[in-house]
Amino acid sequence: MPNYTLHINGKERSVNTDADTPLLWVLRDELNLVGTKFGCGIAQCGACTVHIDGIAVRSCQMQVAVLNDVKITTIEGLSVDGKHPVQEAWKEIDVPQCGYCQSGQIMTAAAFLSENKNPSETEIREAMHGNICRCASYNRIEKAVKIASKKMS
Repeated sequence: MPNYTLHINGKERSVNTDADTPLLWVLRDELNLVGTKFGCGIAQCGACTVHIDGIAVRSCQMQVAVLNDVKITTIEGLSVDGKHPVQEAWKEIDVPQCGYCQSGQIMTAAAFLSENKNPSETEIREAMHGNICRCASYNRIEKAVKIASKKMS
């Protein structure tokens, strides 16, 4: 098996795996970074969202072989102490119910807000649209994203 060096959460991590192994499984099974969740496996639910060079992507469809020279950030690397404005807003609004989708929701929101500091409700809804919440916490998620945008301003 080939060896890959990945830049994850500010550290170089070396893994031996097949070239077509999805990043999701490298994170969870090889590196024990289990905050990124498996949801659907076909990039439709958003539970596995991470940042690649600051852009929110679905890790279940990213093959490890194409990840050289990129910076990968997982929910564990978003903030050392859980103080990222999106994480703080999530706690303030008490967004999670079951919590399963939350890391993907937070990663999507953080990437979106890094590009759009003062989004409208419509822009928030559109940005978060691809993330499924089985508990239907969408109103609280949207409210938390708006609060996070104010915290980031």
